[in-house]
Parts: sequence; C-alpha cells; structure tokens
Amino acid sequence: MPFSNANLPASEPRPGSREIVALLAGLMALNAFAIDAMIPALPAIGASLDVATENERQLVVLSYFLGFGIGQIFWGPLADRFGRKPVLAIGVALYVGFALLCGIAGSFPLLIAGRIAMGASAAVTRVLVVAMVRDLFEGEAMARIMSLVFMVFMLVPVLAPNIGQGILLVGSWRAIFWVLAGYGALMLAWSFIRLPETLHPEYRRTLNLTEIGQGVRIAATDRLSLGYTAALTAVFGGLTAYIASIQQIIFDVFRTPQLIGLVFAAIAAPMAAASWGNASVVGRFGLRRIGHGGLLAFVSVTAAHAAIAELIHEPLWLFVVMMGMTLVAFAFTTSNFGTLAMGNMAPIAGTASSFQGVTTTIGGALIGLAIGQSFDGTQLPFLVGLALCGLTALVVVLWTERGRLFAALERVPV
Repeated sequence: MPFSNANLPASEPRPGSREIVALLAGLMALNAFAIDAMIPALPAIGASLDVATENERQLVVLSYFLGFGIGQIFWGPLADRFGRKPVLAIGVALYVGFALLCGIAGSFPLLIAGRIAMGASAAVTRVLVVAMVRDLFEGEAMARIMSLVFMVFMLVPVLAPNIGQGILLVGSWRAIFWVLAGYGALMLAWSFIRLPETLHPEYRRTLNLTEIGQGVRIAATDRLSLGYTAALTAVFGGLTAYIASIQQIIFDVFRTPQLIGLVFAAIAAPMAAASWGNASVVGRFGLRRIGHGGLLAFVSVTAAHAAIAELIHEPLWLFVVMMGMTLVAFAFTTSNFGTLAMGNMAPIAGTASSFQGVTTTIGGALIGLAIGQSFDGTQLPFLVGLALCGLTALVVVLWTERGRLFAALERVPV
C-alpha cells in the first residue's frame, strides 16, 4: 500500500513511500546499531574499565534496554500532545549527546549511566515509528509497512558487529560511540527536514494525568493490546537473552572469538529475509495465521534446539543453523503481534505504543537478564530459557484468542 500524503498541509514535506520506509527504518536502526555494535567490544570495555566478571559485562547491553523501556513512558504522551516531529527531534538530539558522554566515560558506573540515558533517549524512535505507522495505515497494510521497516532495521544486526570489529581495528571501543553519535546526527537532520507530521488533529491529547491514565488503562485492559503485549514480552525476553549471551557463547563455549561478526551476521540475515517475506504474505493469509504460525515455529525450534544441546556435543554450525531458524520464527511472530496489539489503539496510538513498549522492553530485559546471568560456560541454560519464553508466549496467545489460533477475526472483545 503506497504512502498517502493527501491529508498533509501544503507546507509539510511530502516524501514518497520508499523514503518513508527508509527513514523510519533508519530511525529504528539507531537502537540496533547502539546494541549490536557493542558486542565485539565487551572484552575491551571490561579490560579498560576494570570490570570484575564476564557476566557483569552484559550490563553494557542490558542497561541500554532498561533505559529504552523507561524512556517510552514519557515519549508517547508527549507525542500525542505536541506532535510526532518535534518530540522525535528532541529525543534523537539527546541520543547524540549521551552517545558522546559514553565515549568519554572514565568508569564503568558512568558508562552504564550513560547507556541507560542513551537508551531512554532512543526510546523515542520505537514509540514514534510505531505510532506514525499507525497514524498512516491500518490492518494488513500496517503490517506490510511495519515488516518493510523491520526488514531494513534487521539488516543492521547483520552489519553492526562487523562494523564494531572494524572500528576496533583502527581505534578503541570509545570510537564506536563517536560513530553512533555521528549516525544519530545524520538521522536527526534527515527526519527534521523530510519527515511529515502524522498526528491527526482530532487525536491530539492533553498532558492531563487523568487523560493519560485513561489511555494507559485502555491499552492495559483491551484484550488484544494486553495479550499480545504480554506475548511479545516473553518472546522479546528470548531475543534480549541472545544479544546479552552471544558473545560469551561464541568466545567461551565454541572458542571462536574471531568469528563473532560472521556468526552474528549468519544468524541475523535470515531474520531480515523473513521480515521481507512477512510483508509479502501477510496480506494474503492474514495477521493471525502468519503470527500464530510463527509462534508455533518458535516454540518447536527452540524446544528442539534445547534437546539437541542436552543430548549431543553441539557443533558451531548447528548452533548457527538452529538460531537462524529461531530468529526467522521470531520475525514472523513479532511483526504481526505488534500490529495486533495496536489494532484497537488508533485514538491513543502514542500512549498505547508507550505502554506496550515499556512493558515489552523492561519485561524482556528482566527476562533476558535472568537467562543471561544463568550462563555457566555452556549454551544449555540460554537455550532452555529461550524455549520457556516461547512456551509462555503460546499460553498467553491462547488466552488472548480464547483458545482459537489462526482465527480470521480482526477484533477480540475485552
């Protein structure tokens, strides 16, 4: 479905659909780059800032997720009041500033504080990209656009660890933060010049706490919003655990630190392809069929992977294949569950996106922390945790849909 700009004021920029997708994906990629480019640098950060244990280094990643979750509380209501464009500009500008702070951090606590603030600032992109797509599209059209955005966004994990490794060849881990700040400044300029204001005037809300609370209550009690947000939280917890644990798994379990960039790319590339595939098939088969099928595949693959690791000495190539299949299922699940969660939320898209994002990110980060801290020198605790995440999500979806998977219904009553 092409981007419709007929309702934009004459003074607004009028980008085409391809530019809109590229711009929104570029904004979302701020987060993927800020997370994944750090992975090869974790040992260097630990050595430079005297981090006591390897598991403690996971905080460089997990603290960003914590800030990313907390920040979403604020950006949605602000965007519903003042509009998408000015709020986005403020958030991205803060991201640039805190990236520079991380680059000069002289202690591990200051780095972690900077990462929290950096994630909180970047949370504006998650909230507003979802809200802007919801402003412009509905149903399968919304799912297709989100899939295209996520397809471009998911290409970043393929590239980011290799970019991080490349930067480390010519500079210290601090240089990665200079590059992040530069990328943020580029996206700030592009979005400020070309991005239209998408908030419909009739949906503009006040910052009255009662009104905000009513919006949160609606998002937290609507069966679709609550159920699919909870399911996304469980699945996202598995992804967070993967990002937090993959460096230790590749370095300590498979003892191939030189392959970290290649392994990360090999696992992430199929996920990007799956997002493109979802954009192509969701209009034909529907949100629920594709999303529920993706979740069942996620549960099956993760359970099989945990069993394999328990029964045999798993080689690296098999780990990569199984994790690639897991993230393919993840892509089909999350692209459609996010759309289903927002299905009834058009009048409060910003606030609803905040509520859903806060719940998903903080909940997922806590799940990922629990799984990551269980690392014992083998991949088994991670794989068992991943399988439990999928099973939990399946139970929640069955509750949400009253036991009916693949149903054609587009609304589920509260």
